[in-house]
Amino acid sequence: MDNMSSSDDSTSYPVTKSDAEWREQLDPNRFEVLREAGTEPAWTGELLDEHRDGSFSCAACGAELFASGTKFESGSGWPSFYDAIPGSVDLITDNSYGMTRTEVRCANCGSHLGHLFDDAFSTPTGMRYCMNSLALEFAPSDDAAAGAAEAPAES
Repeated sequence: MDNMSSSDDSTSYPVTKSDAEWREQLDPNRFEVLREAGTEPAWTGELLDEHRDGSFSCAACGAELFASGTKFESGSGWPSFYDAIPGSVDLITDNSYGMTRTEVRCANCGSHLGHLFDDAFSTPTGMRYCMNSLALEFAPSDDAAAGAAEAPAES
C-alpha cells in the first residue's frame, strides 16, 4: 500500500476551489458525491460494467487514479479496483455512521471517491477500492478507442 499517502481532513490539495466554484463545475449528483462524501446507490453507476482498456480519472479535476487492468468484479454494486496509480489517492480515517472505514480521496483535489476495504482476497493486493461511478471519468486507451471506431454499426 505504498502507492498512496495517508492524510487527515486538514490536508491542502494542489487543486482548490470554493464550494461555489465546485457547484458551478459539477452537476448536483456529482457535487454530492465528490464534495459532500455522498454515495450513489449500488448497481446504478455507469462505470460498473466498463471493461475496456483505459484509465479512470477524478471527475472533479481529471487526475488519473486507476488503470483499467486493476478493475475487478467484486459483487458489491460499485466499480472496484485492487490498486491505485501511485500517489493518486489519499486515505482518510472515516468514523461516520458509527463505524471506522478508510475514505479514499483524490490526492490532487481532495474529492471523495469512495472507500478502501481489505476484503478482496482473490486480488494481487487483497484490497478493494470501492468507488462511486459519479466520482470517476473513463478514458479508453488509444487501442480501445480505435477498435470501437472500427466496429461495424448494429442494424
